[in-house]
Amino acid sequence: MMACNVEGLNLPCQDKPITSRLPIICGTSSCHMAVNQDPLFVPGVWGPYYSAMHPGLWSNEGGQSITGKLIDHVLHTHPAFKELENRASKSGESVYESLNNMLPSIAALRRSSSPATLTKDLHVWPDYHGNRSPLADPTLTGMISGLTLSTSIEDLAIKYLATVQALTHGTKHIIDAMESSGHKFSTLFACGGLSKNSLFLQVHADITGLPIVLPKETECVLVGSAILGAAAAGHYTNVQEAMAKMSKAGSVVWPNARLQDYYARKHKVFLKMLDHQLEYRQIMQDA
Repeated sequence: MMACNVEGLNLPCQDKPITSRLPIICGTSSCHMAVNQDPLFVPGVWGPYYSAMHPGLWSNEGGQSITGKLIDHVLHTHPAFKELENRASKSGESVYESLNNMLPSIAALRRSSSPATLTKDLHVWPDYHGNRSPLADPTLTGMISGLTLSTSIEDLAIKYLATVQALTHGTKHIIDAMESSGHKFSTLFACGGLSKNSLFLQVHADITGLPIVLPKETECVLVGSAILGAAAAGHYTNVQEAMAKMSKAGSVVWPNARLQDYYARKHKVFLKMLDHQLEYRQIMQDA
């Protein structure tokens, strides 16, 4: 996936080194897999490891301990989840597709400029299972600001959106840490179960400001195994050639520039929530 041919897609990574690409493997948890010519040490991020992911390059791996798991937790613990299941079943959709389709209608009813702004007063810090990157702090916990008494299915949809946004702000937090240590990314590449969720992908593009490339072949792990096998069998000169020849780009998700200011404000709140949690811990330290 990382070295796939992107000609004709007008992507900022075209004709640039492979180091400008950041693959994200997103499912129950998430991994952010970067490579560089130099061994870069990023606080809270694993590595650098030589030739671990791409021959001759140093790799770093950031990660989020719970991604899809957190989304499911938020859904399953909400009073309206059974109603959501019934609604999705009747329409022949997954619960995620049902929520994704519901959000524009809620935004229209509330006269919101975009579904994204439904969370203007609802903010989430997503570390329900600690923070792997970039803070490497397993003691951090989840936080929500902006709760009301509502238990409606619309409330569930907005909490779902706020959770997806929070996870994406976590990805931006990781990207910022990597870039502060010398990495420079222009394009994201996504695979894994959550890469099939259109809202998850669009929010990631909007918050990071980077286009996201999806592979033409959705089973990237199988393709990766085939690439290694083909190179080992001598069908290609090396792994790099096999990567370029055997993987292709599929669709591209582009960021919505109109949401840039909104998400910049949301990211400030996101980081403030971390500051506040650490302040609360300090206040209660000797209690």
